[in-house]
Amino acid sequence: MACRRSYLGITRSYPRSGTVYCSSSANVVAIDNKIEQAMDLVKSHLMYAVREEVEVLKEQIKELIEKNSTLERENALLKSLSNNDQLSQLTNQAGLSTCQQQQPPVTTAPISAPPNAHPAQQPNVSSA
Repeated sequence: MACRRSYLGITRSYPRSGTVYCSSSANVVAIDNKIEQAMDLVKSHLMYAVREEVEVLKEQIKELIEKNSTLERENALLKSLSNNDQLSQLTNQAGLSTCQQQQPPVTTAPISAPPNAHPAQQPNVSSA
């Protein structure tokens, strides 16, 4: 007569001899190994994606640093070529534009043409 064992829904029949087979525990180990392999695969794919994104971000940082240094050199050159009056005027304009950005926009009436301006002439079109 055979001995029946059930583990994780798997039922196996074993002979009643003195030899005991542990195929159900072997199945559990095999499943655990498959899960571990799948987790390792997911981990390696994720690490690859992260490394790739890091490389892209490093390139962007490098480009931004180069652009920043170029703009700083341009700024220094423009400051050296300008006089103090121009610099103070720029500073005043920058302060004024900052104040205007903080205040709500003011609507103004449309500007009309000066009184001595000539009205636009319309072409003479004769009907046939």
